[in-house]
Amino acid sequence: MIPPVGLILAGGLSRRMGGGDKTLRALGGKSILARVVERLRPQVDPVLLNANGPAARFGLDLPVVPDTLAHTPGPLAGILAGLDHVARHFPDARYMLSVPADCPFLPVDLAPRLLAGLGTARAAFAQSGRRAHPVVGLWDVELREALRALLVDEDIRRVDRWTQRAAAVAVEWPALPYDPFFNVNTPDDLIEAERLLNSYPDI
Repeated sequence: MIPPVGLILAGGLSRRMGGGDKTLRALGGKSILARVVERLRPQVDPVLLNANGPAARFGLDLPVVPDTLAHTPGPLAGILAGLDHVARHFPDARYMLSVPADCPFLPVDLAPRLLAGLGTARAAFAQSGRRAHPVVGLWDVELREALRALLVDEDIRRVDRWTQRAAAVAVEWPALPYDPFFNVNTPDDLIEAERLLNSYPDI
């Protein structure tokens, strides 16, 4: 099977981190974004970055896919932009895997386990300790028109409403000894991420 195309969602405004690009904050000598790319790249082909504004600020050689909907309506807009991009430029790809840019400890088996968990479904998302992470999702590219209708026609932006609409299945990961979907939203989260990195050097 052709591997899924990967999409890193970095279009947020990082308000809880004080603004700017929180994914460029250093964690263990690397940016958070660089760590996400390292985890994702072996599992997908290619890696795309959903972001708005100048792409050069990220310092990574990644194709940048900006939102196509106005007023930055959240991660679903990034997923839609990614699905449209995949449909145009990678017509042989059936799936796109989306991940947030602030999860530095993503599982190294994320794509294969989501693919295996699909069954007869067309979408799957990650869950750890029974807590859903719907932005970490595997999406059939043909779902893009249903997502466009949800965002544009119904003005629904909640990611859990999209997973329901897409009939996405949850795939479980253990949350101990650390949650692989830990995300860095605040300065305190960054301190905790450093602690986890020191406690689990092979994380």
